[in-house]
Amino acid sequence: MNYIWEHAIKALQQGMDQDNIFYRFGHPFSPYMELSFVDINETKPHQEVEINPYYRYYNIFKELFEPNFEEKDETIEVIHDTTIHHLKDIDVFMGMCRREYHTRFVIKDMHNGFFGSYIQKNIGSLTHEEQKIVGNNLLTLFETGECIYLLKETIKRIFTNAYVFSNAEEKDEIVLFLRTNETDEKLAKVEVIKYLFLPFKCNVLIYWEHIFGVFDVPELMKIGETMNY
Repeated sequence: MNYIWEHAIKALQQGMDQDNIFYRFGHPFSPYMELSFVDINETKPHQEVEINPYYRYYNIFKELFEPNFEEKDETIEVIHDTTIHHLKDIDVFMGMCRREYHTRFVIKDMHNGFFGSYIQKNIGSLTHEEQKIVGNNLLTLFETGECIYLLKETIKRIFTNAYVFSNAEEKDEIVLFLRTNETDEKLAKVEVIKYLFLPFKCNVLIYWEHIFGVFDVPELMKIGETMNY
């Protein structure tokens, strides 16, 4: 990693709180790199990161670290950290389309409780990439109102081997065959998706590793691996 945007994206992918990352003025730093790590080939994000602020932002910081500057070191470090956080956000947002920008707002709203306390409490069960899938599909839901389709699409993108069946004619029922072992974390993901996309009139049945036989689907017609429906 060489740039603050690279570090920010890796930190997001690993679920680190961006607000708790501290960007420190490097002592010393390499004139040839923006990030100063002990290991030049470092690939993991750190909670504290030393920066060469002159690498790309000389015009901004050229007066801040002048040797005769009389302000306290603690104040300078806070100013440096705050400014780097702002520049990092600009870096990360550059090149994003409007859709991605809006999706970030939806994710932020979920974390801030605008979708209810249940989502605020449980949205962390999804990875950063999974939250982007949910956020993008919520935007589509606002635009189209196609909740059943988007419930199926979200499940299939997060549980990539899943089958989704609907029995809307008889029971207003949706059957999820997730084809994975059941864990508390996976169940929490399903419950978040249900909360956001499931219509009130519908029920959901969840099958994890085995399901009833389905004609014309050989994978679901194996003897000893089917259940009663």
